[in-house]
Amino acid sequence: MTEDESTSVSPSRRALLGWGGAGLVVGAAAAGGAAALAASRPADDETGSGAVPFHGTHQAGIATPVQGRLHFAAFDVTTEDRAAFVQLLKDWTRAAARMTQGRTVGEGAYGGIPEAPPDDTGEALGLEPSQLTLTVGFGASLFTKFGLDGRRPDALADLPKFVGDQLNPARGGGDLCVQACADDPQVAVHAIRNLARIGFGKVAIRWSQLGFGKTSSTTPDAQTPRNLFGFKDGTSNISGTDTGALDQHVWASGKDGAPWMAGGSYLVARRIRMNIETWDRTPLGEQEDVFGRDKKVGAPAGKTTERATPFLKGMKPTAHVRLAHPDSNGGIRILRRGYSFTDGTDGLGRLDAGLFFLAYQRDPRKGFVPLQRELSRHDALNEYIQHVGSALFAIPPGVRDTHDWWGRTLFDT
Repeated sequence: MTEDESTSVSPSRRALLGWGGAGLVVGAAAAGGAAALAASRPADDETGSGAVPFHGTHQAGIATPVQGRLHFAAFDVTTEDRAAFVQLLKDWTRAAARMTQGRTVGEGAYGGIPEAPPDDTGEALGLEPSQLTLTVGFGASLFTKFGLDGRRPDALADLPKFVGDQLNPARGGGDLCVQACADDPQVAVHAIRNLARIGFGKVAIRWSQLGFGKTSSTTPDAQTPRNLFGFKDGTSNISGTDTGALDQHVWASGKDGAPWMAGGSYLVARRIRMNIETWDRTPLGEQEDVFGRDKKVGAPAGKTTERATPFLKGMKPTAHVRLAHPDSNGGIRILRRGYSFTDGTDGLGRLDAGLFFLAYQRDPRKGFVPLQRELSRHDALNEYIQHVGSALFAIPPGVRDTHDWWGRTLFDT
């Protein structure tokens, strides 16, 4: 990431306002530089070093090609001042626009007055943008905190308790979230760290999750990733270029009951613990029956290629592929962006590892909820997994231009 000398403000003003105030000054200049940098680094750069455009109808990080690393954070809002929170969203937007284009926050990590902390923490200096995307969402509790219950979308209804759930409240919920995806883990961590720093005194991290090894893809022409059980899953995931499927299954419409959400989506985040040690002692044939796939190439049971049309009735009734397939669920489709995780051990010598499941959809009541209800009751995979964390967020539409900001359609009324 690079410093930007053209956006500096006077030392006295910086000392008085810090990044929150300086953001009002640097926003316009940052936008011009960000656009130029985005043009010079195409989003499909195969090295993973390019910049993904920040502005658009939809937020980046949903239909965007899935990057290799994740840092996800849920926040509690600690201020009761609506104006202060709105200003934070504006400051976050300006910072995010800069970081996604490989630029530092505010005046940067060095060169300022010694008596004040720098605006940027500096650990991403010299690193490429690495396809960084930042996606923000609002939890149901946020609407109550700011007297917006009347604007809470019906689709943001609390998720029901599913069979087998072992949810830890410390790993779920939140007033808002930020999903940082990048091909360099340090770039993703830097982004969350700096947004949390900007939000000090207004928001606090409630829980967070690091992820690696994407477990699904929005680019079907690429190889389908494997999860920690060694299987390919999500072969039929919605493509990021399939505008018809995205409009039908992912993007919210103004006709859905919450006009301010038009162009947005809904995110279900689930932390799924995988019983690695038990799975590793399971015979190969049983593993393949559980998933309904060949382990070598990922082909559906009875087929020879991964993308062959599955013969669902030829699989065991409890096979994961059979139960999760759209043909078994009235055509339900969700866009998945999950990641594997390992968080040390559980104190009993077992890996605390699994899948951090992220799914975007137009309405969770018609997407994730009926699908998970079926899986939780019948999926053979349940013997080897537990859902231990859960959250649901409304993902507002994208930031359309340099004058726009995250959440404007909700708060600017």
